[in-house]
Amino acid sequence: MSHTDLWLQDPNPFGSVALAALAAAVPVLVFFILLAVLRVRGHLAGLITALTALAVAVVAFGMSPALAVLSGVYGALYGLFPIGWIVVAAVFLYQITVHTGLFAVIRDSIASVTDDRRLQALIIAFSFGAFLEGAAGFGTPVAISGAMLVGLGFRPLYAASICLIANTVPVAFAALGIPVLAAAEVTGLSPEAIARVIANQLLPLSLIVPAWLVFVMAGWRGVSEVAPAVVLSGATFAAIQWWTARQLGPYLPAILASLGSLSALVLLLRVWRPRAAWRFPEEPPATYHAGRWSRVQLVRAWTPFLLLTLLIALWSVRPVARLLESVSVRIPFPGLHEAFIAAGAEAPATVIFKLNWLSAAGTPIFLAAVITLALQRVPPAESARLFAATLRTLAFPLITIMAVLAFAFIANYSGMSTAMAMALTETGSLYPFLSPVLGWIGVFITGSDTSANALFGNLQASAAREIGMDPVLAVAANTTGGVTGKMISPQSIAVATAAVGLAGRESEILRRTVWHSLAFLLAISVLTYLQASLLPGLAALVPLFPAAWPLGAGGWLVLAGFGTWRRK
Repeated sequence: MSHTDLWLQDPNPFGSVALAALAAAVPVLVFFILLAVLRVRGHLAGLITALTALAVAVVAFGMSPALAVLSGVYGALYGLFPIGWIVVAAVFLYQITVHTGLFAVIRDSIASVTDDRRLQALIIAFSFGAFLEGAAGFGTPVAISGAMLVGLGFRPLYAASICLIANTVPVAFAALGIPVLAAAEVTGLSPEAIARVIANQLLPLSLIVPAWLVFVMAGWRGVSEVAPAVVLSGATFAAIQWWTARQLGPYLPAILASLGSLSALVLLLRVWRPRAAWRFPEEPPATYHAGRWSRVQLVRAWTPFLLLTLLIALWSVRPVARLLESVSVRIPFPGLHEAFIAAGAEAPATVIFKLNWLSAAGTPIFLAAVITLALQRVPPAESARLFAATLRTLAFPLITIMAVLAFAFIANYSGMSTAMAMALTETGSLYPFLSPVLGWIGVFITGSDTSANALFGNLQASAAREIGMDPVLAVAANTTGGVTGKMISPQSIAVATAAVGLAGRESEILRRTVWHSLAFLLAISVLTYLQASLLPGLAALVPLFPAAWPLGAGGWLVLAGFGTWRRK
């Protein structure tokens, strides 16, 4: 097939960047209105949004109906695997621990360390979740941590929202630095240079996220009561991630920072406790029986999650990952592979569905579940029934995930995502402030910081060079802006609701997280603007601009006033 026979993507079909961006934003606005205003159930909102994107792609951007439909089908399949596979495996593992009685022991053991809900959130949602993000990514921390918090007695809405807000600062270095490596690959910039700037930008955010989590749960008084814990947790994580990213590169910052933060918090709780344990309003006092469990019983109960940690760590070792990846099945997607040429590209787009059934992040989780079933001597028939029950529970969440990924790929392949990006790159001197917004949009659409960097990284670097901005700073801002959009990505919200059993209540999660996302984005935008305008080219050397934080904190307080946590 000659290039003249292929569809040429045109992100500016009207000859007006503003009109093209406005048309491209229609599906995004539809999704927000359906969830945040009309409170439509997640799977219906996702399906309507995907159909809206399909119509816009065909009518406004000139994509053939066949290509648009195939783009949606490809996205839906990607939503099923590997994303849906992670959710199924994670919820299945959690259900096994509940079914076998192991989680009752886990709950007692955590409560014996602290029965304060604020500190449990720091341990599980922030520190343990960051480890899972650094090792595996792709929704694993939200799925696992959310299920664990619900098992501990957290209300599902709190559990989902807290895990989404916590899953921010480690996202830039997820899965051994894949977002940074993707950005370096598409831009030709040094991954070490990008990692250094990201570390500087995330340092203030890393310091404040633990306090922010406690604030949305218990207010400022609640923060002051556990100040030693939030300060130590944030400072340890921030310092280790910052130092590791600057000295060792993008591979280990999130993993080492999470382990350091978790260790520091556990050691602190051996010598310090808050005066009174905080629990949710109208929640009864904690009752636990850790003393009745022997050391063998405690180890046995924690074995599923120890296996999970070890297997995910093993899957992250690069020689092992390459070996597992070598058995992947790669299928050129019929009718879509090399059927169009993306804007600015010279060769047809390659669209290959990768069935990496061994190296996928969900596989070590599922393997941990299978080993747990064997160790607990659960009969095969009973195991099959438990797995079938898990699938039934996740039916609507999986539809939601597939629908939002269908929308994402239609937006990407039709040129809608590029249209919105082009509008931002034409803002001149305001571009440094809006550069993180582009990453935020990218992660909202794709659900992945890696995908957002692959999609917009080169565009960011090119726009930065045109206005005299350091391209490394612009690409780093795409990454750090993206981490603030993770908590409101439809994909992330669908994973969270699936993990905590709130299918159909996605709108409530979005309403609880959107203001926090905008607050974090504002802080990163202010910081990026000051880095670009005050010391252009030196962003990698300056970790903190004191002037940025009065502005950022003021914006946070304004937005927090709109998004104050409404206790149910």
